[in-house]
Amino acid sequence: MTQLEMAREGRITYAMEAVAQAEGLPAEEVRRGLAEGTVVVPANPRHHNLAPSGIGKGLRTKVNANLGTSTDYPFPDQELDKLAVSLEAGADTVMDLSTGGDIGIIRRSILEKCPVPLGTVPIYQAAIRAIERNGAIVNMAPDEIFDAIEEQAQDGVDFMTVHCGVTQAVLGRLRRQGRVVDIVSRGGAFLTGWILHNGQENPLYEQYDRLLEIARRYDVTLSLGDGLRPGSLADATDRAQIEELLTLGELVDRAREAGVQVMVEGPGHVPLDQIATNVQLQKRLCREAPFYVLGPLVTDIGAGYDHITAAIGGALAAMAGADYLCYVTPAEHLGLPELDDVREGVMAARIAGHAADIVKGVKGAWQRDLDMSRARKALDWEAQTRLALDPKRVREVRARRASNSDACSMCGKYCAMDLVSQHLGVTAVRC
Repeated sequence: MTQLEMAREGRITYAMEAVAQAEGLPAEEVRRGLAEGTVVVPANPRHHNLAPSGIGKGLRTKVNANLGTSTDYPFPDQELDKLAVSLEAGADTVMDLSTGGDIGIIRRSILEKCPVPLGTVPIYQAAIRAIERNGAIVNMAPDEIFDAIEEQAQDGVDFMTVHCGVTQAVLGRLRRQGRVVDIVSRGGAFLTGWILHNGQENPLYEQYDRLLEIARRYDVTLSLGDGLRPGSLADATDRAQIEELLTLGELVDRAREAGVQVMVEGPGHVPLDQIATNVQLQKRLCREAPFYVLGPLVTDIGAGYDHITAAIGGALAAMAGADYLCYVTPAEHLGLPELDDVREGVMAARIAGHAADIVKGVKGAWQRDLDMSRARKALDWEAQTRLALDPKRVREVRARRASNSDACSMCGKYCAMDLVSQHLGVTAVRC
C-alpha cells in the first residue's frame, strides 16, 4: 500500500512519524494532510537510506537543489560533490537532471549517497536512449518512456517530474496565441517535438492510468510538470499556461483516486504582481495539491544573479501558499552550475522559504528570528552563529573581518546596541 492509502485508513507510518518529528507537529496532523492530498511524503521503500521529508500545507517550505551531468560536462564525480554541497547547505530534496554520460549509473550513485528524497525527470533518459538507438527523440516509442519510469522507480527514486499536461489541445492553444519564448521546459520540449512529429497524443496523458499503476506499485510521488511554464515575463499567466494547469488539475484528481501521491509544478518567469494569482489559481484548480515552483523569477535581466531574482519571487509565492521552492543558481541561463553556485542557490531559496514561513505561521519560524534578535542584542556570537541559516558563512565572515571590540567590525567600539545598553543600565553579554 502507498503512504496515501495507509493515511486514508488511519494508519501512521514510520515516514509520517519522521516528518512529524522534524516539523514539531503531531503525527496525526501529518497523516490527515496526506489523506487529504494537501501533503506528500516522497518515500520510495527502495530508497533504503532515506530520511523522509514532508511537503505541503502546514509544513515548513521545502527547498530542492537540482544537479546532474550535461553533454558538455558528463562527469559523475562533480555531481556527487554538488550533492554533498547541497546537503551541507540544507537542501530538503535533490533532483538528478543528468543528460550526459551513463544516466543510470549516475542516478544510482547519487541515490546511494542521498539521504533526502531524490527526484528525476524520466523523459530525459527515454529521449536520450531514443537518440542512441533510433537516431532521434521523435522516434521514441511510448513503451520506452514507461520503461524508463519503471527502471527509475525500481532504483528507488522518490518522486518524478512527468509532463502529462503537454497535450495536443494545449499545443494547439500555444500555436494560436504565440509566445515570445515558446517552451523553455526541456522535458516539455522533448514531448512537444514528439507529439507534433508523430501527430499523436502525449503518451503520458493518453496512458495516464499506466503511469499511475507504476507509481502506485513503487509508491513514487508524481510531480506534474509544467511543460508550458513561462520563460519570459511577457508569457506569464497566458492561456496556454492556464490550459495546461486545468489539465493538471484533472490529473490530480485521478492520481488521488488511484492512491498515488501527487504535487504540481509551477512557473517560471512571473512579474511580482502576478505571483499570488498564479498560486491561488493552482491551489483552486488542483484542489490544494502541494505546489512546487521554479523561482518564480521576477525579472528576465538578472543573468548572473538569478538566485536573487528567484528568491524574491519564491518568498512571495511561498507567502501566497506555495509549498516547495526549486532553487535557482547564479548560473541559471548561463551554464552548468559549479559548487559555489549550488551553495548560493540553496541558501537564497532557504532564506526565501523561511521569510514566508514567518508570515504563514509555520511552527518555530518566528521564534528563531526572535532568538536571533536577542542574541544580537547580547552580542552573543555563539548563539548568532547557531541560529543563522548558514553558520559556515557567519564563521567565515567573522574570521575575515574581526573586531578589536566585542561587537562586529562594522561599528566596533561604537556598537549601537552596546552603547544603548550601557546608558539604559543593561550590560550586554560578552561571548
